[in-house]
Amino acid sequence: MAIWYKNEDNSLSAAVFIQMAAQVWPGDYQPQAIQRALQRTINITAWDGGKLVGCVRILSDGYLFGTIPELLVLKEYRGQGIGRELMRRAAELSPTSLYFGAQPEAMGFYEKLGLQPSLPSFQIKKKRQ
Repeated sequence: MAIWYKNEDNSLSAAVFIQMAAQVWPGDYQPQAIQRALQRTINITAWDGGKLVGCVRILSDGYLFGTIPELLVLKEYRGQGIGRELMRRAAELSPTSLYFGAQPEAMGFYEKLGLQPSLPSFQIKKKRQ
């Protein structure tokens, strides 16, 4: 089956997102908090039939700054160009330049896309409430 993409996927539910995200990045996902987060971002999704197989989210103020909180692709779908297409769409749809961090194991992927390292990042860590 062919992969299809949905730009600005406002119908993405927390349950569907968590089902996919937990396979890529295991964690303690709280559905209500995830739904609020999804409502605050531009969500670009990749689907294989009715199965969510990839997602990139953009958080932007619309003018000065934008970031990508995460790019997720199910492991069994990697190497098929899904991440590349999600990033292409993110660059196209974002109203701003995008700045984001990358896990060390993902550095090669971003370099293959022709992206250049930017500013180092820092973190102010808060406990979830």
